[in-house]
Amino acid sequence: MTTRRIVAVAAGLSQPSSTRMLADRLSAATADALRGQGHEATVEVVELRDLAHDITDMMLTGFPSVRLSTAIDAVKGADALVAVTPVFTASYSGLFKSFFDVLDSKSLVGKPTLLGATAGTPRHSLVLEHALRPMFAYLRADVVPTAVFAATDDWGDSDAEGAELPTRVRRAAGELATRVASYSPGPDLTDPFATLVPFEQHLSR
Repeated sequence: MTTRRIVAVAAGLSQPSSTRMLADRLSAATADALRGQGHEATVEVVELRDLAHDITDMMLTGFPSVRLSTAIDAVKGADALVAVTPVFTASYSGLFKSFFDVLDSKSLVGKPTLLGATAGTPRHSLVLEHALRPMFAYLRADVVPTAVFAATDDWGDSDAEGAELPTRVRRAAGELATRVASYSPGPDLTDPFATLVPFEQHLSR
């Protein structure tokens, strides 16, 4: 049985962070949904708060630090990506955008992805559709239909029976799990030699 790797990218700045909380819920629910389909799953969380200086340095120099390289490799090697940002000035945070800016543009091609966002009020919920979804469409990620937004009030009744946030989390996680169950990573498109045909094979044609 193949173990599916779920990597959650959380761009929250505070500790504790509602952004991290949502990332944890989405990734845990996806792992549960995968296990329900007979697949093992692991979860790894990349906290961008801890990588803020490293991301800035890479944008200036073009070279990642060791720990930023580790985070980038985790995202590239994931079978599923959960990406969650706080909303700043009606869009994703600068730290969130900067992390995906330093990724190779081919890193997320075809990767099953679930989007999430947090903010103080529900009026920011459309950020998922007007900002996040277009960005991940440009990166050619395989984004599931349901994205999850959590406002401050959503956390107050999040454990109550019939609460909306857990319902949305389960639905989105189920969609992601279904994509992941049939996901087969192709060649690493960020490696210029990944699709190179050996010289001997050319001669045999």
